[in-house]
Amino acid sequence: MTDRKDELATNLAKVEERIARACEAAGRPRDEVTLIVVTKTYPASDVRILADLGVRHVAENKDQDAAPKAAECSDLSLQWHFVGQLQTNKVRSVVGYADFVQSVDRSRLVTALSKEAARAGREIGCLVQVALDAGDEARGERGGVAPGGIAELADRVAGAPGLRLAGLMTVAPLTGEYAGRQRAAFERLMDLSTDLRRAHPAANMVSAGMSADLEEAVAAGATHVRVGTAVLGVRPRLG
Repeated sequence: MTDRKDELATNLAKVEERIARACEAAGRPRDEVTLIVVTKTYPASDVRILADLGVRHVAENKDQDAAPKAAECSDLSLQWHFVGQLQTNKVRSVVGYADFVQSVDRSRLVTALSKEAARAGREIGCLVQVALDAGDEARGERGGVAPGGIAELADRVAGAPGLRLAGLMTVAPLTGEYAGRQRAAFERLMDLSTDLRRAHPAANMVSAGMSADLEEAVAAGATHVRVGTAVLGVRPRLG
């Protein structure tokens, strides 16, 4: 355990240095950017180590992994983010532990989240996932709503009991005009965030950037970066 803590501490310090340098280069205060550590495929013991090291935000993308892990770590002061594509039959479980759902991309999911959040007496922060590889009406290959669908979906979230519209999220697209152009993709997301905040001023979270491109996300103005591999190491193959 000591070896693993040393490994995570070293990796975390390197990521923190990268974020600090990116903030300095962009002329931004370091406290404008929140690090979310993506702990998928890693055990609850790693989450506990990260909490000891000062991490306060963790993310998961599969409920079957996240639910037992969150339960095992329920004594820790953590904010849990669900970042994967979410099926409606998993919503009740996810609402039980997630403080934020970053992958809201369709009206049916908003309805299900609202129903379960109200039943549980919880308020869930919701980010509209934006697909920058989608046409005006389509959904993206990795989930998300096309830019043209943001306003309508955001209004639905904002008006839904038990939900709070927190902002926007994207994953750098692998296809389309922004493929291989992470900085441009994240700058586009920031423009969309500016548009959203005209109608919903409090929806100021912008979640973008991962281990390979966090600098581009910080430069563009992201408020949250989601980092897994750079902190926890290369994930083992499953199956």
